[in-house]
Amino acid sequence: MKRLPPRTLLLILATGIQAGISAFAAEPFNTPQNSISITVEPTKEHPRSSEGGFATLTSGRIIFCYTQFYGGGADHSPARIVRIHSDDEGRTWSQPVVVVENVGGNNVMSVSLLRLASGKLAMFYLLKNSWIDCRPQMRLSTDDGETWSEAKGILDAPGYFVMNNDRVIQTAKGRLIAPLAFHRSRGSDPLSSKSFDARAIAMWIYSDDEGSTWTESSSWWAMPVRSGSGLQEPGVVELADGSIFSWSRTDQGAQYGFRSTDAAKTFSPPMPTEMKSPNGPASIKRLPGSSDLLAIYNDHSGMFPFPPKKRNPFVVAISTDGGKTWPQRKLIESDPDGLYHYTAIHFVGNAMLIGYCSGDSKVGALNRLRIRRISLDWLRQP
Repeated sequence: MKRLPPRTLLLILATGIQAGISAFAAEPFNTPQNSISITVEPTKEHPRSSEGGFATLTSGRIIFCYTQFYGGGADHSPARIVRIHSDDEGRTWSQPVVVVENVGGNNVMSVSLLRLASGKLAMFYLLKNSWIDCRPQMRLSTDDGETWSEAKGILDAPGYFVMNNDRVIQTAKGRLIAPLAFHRSRGSDPLSSKSFDARAIAMWIYSDDEGSTWTESSSWWAMPVRSGSGLQEPGVVELADGSIFSWSRTDQGAQYGFRSTDAAKTFSPPMPTEMKSPNGPASIKRLPGSSDLLAIYNDHSGMFPFPPKKRNPFVVAISTDGGKTWPQRKLIESDPDGLYHYTAIHFVGNAMLIGYCSGDSKVGALNRLRIRRISLDWLRQP
């Protein structure tokens, strides 16, 4: 065997190491404490799967309902709501079955599932008819999701109202709170995107009778600075003291926050938060049995490398002061080509499940759905 010169060997070794580093950086983390349960790749039949929500049934089975597109992968393409389930705490999943067929002019999409204090299971989603008509719907189940009531609109006003997946909460005192982004119409043509104004107004509605009636908060807020996004895709979480923290994505380099001390009747004016991010949605929930908050978002603070204005990296953070600061952060995914957003969070045992869009330049930003199972112990590790 011919011996290679030492310099050549060093060059080969260095090249191999660099290739290994690049390959490792492009791969999602996958360890026993942070592992991928399922990835739903886009197909010709279903070019996009996205924006879902979790629930645990009384049997212990976990369900995940999400939006299954057909005939295109755009936000206004036809889509229905399907369900998959897991009987091993989110490690493996069944094949999808249809839960809500498409009855919209465009689609039904963007699911929230919520176990109510009464024991009923609630499902919320958007009924999208056109560029000037998109409103949230609600269904109830008294048999753990086997059957559902007829859909009921939770907002009487006409218009285009966005509510992200996994967004509706019920407070400790039983109040349902739904955060909405209202997009005014710039024209009257329902088929033209020119009728849609991307600059959103943040608003909230609430119900004290399990969704039979809804009341609009007396507060609504527009962006206090010049902006092309406004206050888009808001979320809400109840803090340990009973107050409500809400947030919205913006094009100002950070999530903007609001606070309510009267259970969503009023909210404080929007202010930039410590969550530096691109114009992409964040998701926040309380850790079980704790006052700490857990957030998943695209962290552009500089703690991790980030491409400007891109929904990357994918980071989990913990706050111990009600969302004022987020000192503890860990990477979930950071493929330089990746796009991570529209996250659902669900706690099961000593783990959390997250369902999210895991796109890239090959398949598109929203078309690939991924569910990941992460140990809560991993979150606390340095």
